[in-house]
Amino acid sequence: MTDIPLGDLTVHHQPRDLRDRVALGFTKVLRWSADTFFAKRYGHRAIVLETVAAVPGMVGATINHLKCLRRMCDDKGWIRTLMEEAENERMHLMTFIEVAKPTLFERMVILGVQWVFYLTFFALYLVSARTAHRIVGYFEEEAVISYTLYLKEIDEGRSPNLPAPAIARHYWKLADDATLRDVVLAVRADEAHHRDVNHGFASELAGLAPTGRAAPYPAHADDIRRAA
Repeated sequence: MTDIPLGDLTVHHQPRDLRDRVALGFTKVLRWSADTFFAKRYGHRAIVLETVAAVPGMVGATINHLKCLRRMCDDKGWIRTLMEEAENERMHLMTFIEVAKPTLFERMVILGVQWVFYLTFFALYLVSARTAHRIVGYFEEEAVISYTLYLKEIDEGRSPNLPAPAIARHYWKLADDATLRDVVLAVRADEAHHRDVNHGFASELAGLAPTGRAAPYPAHADDIRRAA
């Protein structure tokens, strides 16, 4: 099996000003809502939250693309990075759909939450891209925590360690005998990478020096189309 990097699971950006505190407070409210609604149903939690997690990258890429067209300037690699983040989060969703089948009610929740979050995040990015990226950084901190708890549930036998879905084995280049635990490790590593990238973008927009290198990604398939 391809080695899955662990990275630093304890990273937390300490709020420096009001905008950072607002971003953290907003994130904590959403975390409380997710904990209340899903409890320890981590597979179903992942399905709903990954539909939201795939929004910021696409919004950021779109707005930066249009800005660079208007200003006729280079994007410094932001557009490709944010598009890849959005695609990566969508692959998380496609994987967990195979693990925990969403109910009709959850599908209706997804429809409502996605529209509200998309419009809200789009407006926020126009007003303060820095705050938007900081929120995503905090989102991803919480995602790392959630997937760590999911791993604990699997390791202690409270959640079944199912065989890894074919789409996950292909995307993360996992072995044929890979399990759900391997998938959750890979997803957690992805989220740690997004955490560091978005905190880095927010700090750059705030004129702060980089805090360090981003956590490494697991190896991803060049062709993400699902095998038959």
